Formats: sequence, C-alpha cells, structure tokens
Amino acid sequence: MSGAKSAVAWLASAAPDPESCRREWERSPHGVVLLPAGRSWDVLFLPSRLGRPTLDVLCRVLDRPGPVLGGFGDAPAGFLVPPGTATRWLGTGIRTAGRGTWIVVPHPGRSSARSIRWLIPPDGSGTLTDPVLLELAMHEAAARLAGREDER
Repeated sequence: MSGAKSAVAWLASAAPDPESCRREWERSPHGVVLLPAGRSWDVLFLPSRLGRPTLDVLCRVLDRPGPVLGGFGDAPAGFLVPPGTATRWLGTGIRTAGRGTWIVVPHPGRSSARSIRWLIPPDGSGTLTDPVLLELAMHEAAARLAGREDER
C-alpha cells in the first residue's frame, strides 16, 4: 500500500465508519473531513509563534516526528499525540482536542485544502508525537524565542 493510501486508511480508522469517511474524502471539493479526536490520537494545538519553532526542534532531534497539522499565516500547529494526552495536558495557550471533539483533517495525499494542511503528513504507521518530547521541544523553542526578544 502506498504512503498516501496507508495514511488515508490509518486516519479513516478513527472515524465511526471508515469506508464512508474515505468516500467523503474523495468527494469533498476541499479535500477535508471531520474526524473524532480521542480514539486513535489527540491533538495539541500550539500557537503559530511557538508551534513552528517547536516543530523545528522536533525535526532536529527525531528522524520523523508524528503527524502535524498546520494552517496558513498565524494558524496554530496541531501535533497528533497519543489518546488521553489532552485530558492530562496543562499549558497556557495550548488548545487540546481529545475525546468528544472533532477536527478538520485534510487528505494526506492532496493539497487542495485552503485552510489546513499537513506540515508533517501521517505515513500510515500510526506514529504519534511523544508528549514528553513535545514538551521538551516546546521549552527549547520558547527559550530560543525569549533569547531573541532579549537581544532586541
């Protein structure tokens, strides 16, 4: 199975009806579907000012971080993390999506969505970002941002 096909299958497995989800993805003119968080993954949304630098740190220390959603401009970055993380996460300015929430998810093999895209697309393996590593990367990114502000 190709990377995009296995990623679609993995993401669709979170839906109540995976086959219906796949069909909707193919028919959607914007290439997006709504999927429930909290089943296969939760999402931590970091503000863009912190999200992109955190992703840079993760990419330096990991061969491949878990999937990351992102928008355009000042949109937050959404890191897919293990289910249950959202209920335990404490962090000012960090929005969470866990059990009982639904998120807009773009097709991993197309870039037709106008408001959301994959910064790191899923590969279908089920790899998620480790919340401990994410927190450490956030601290490093925040420290670098604070250092830049001190230089001004």
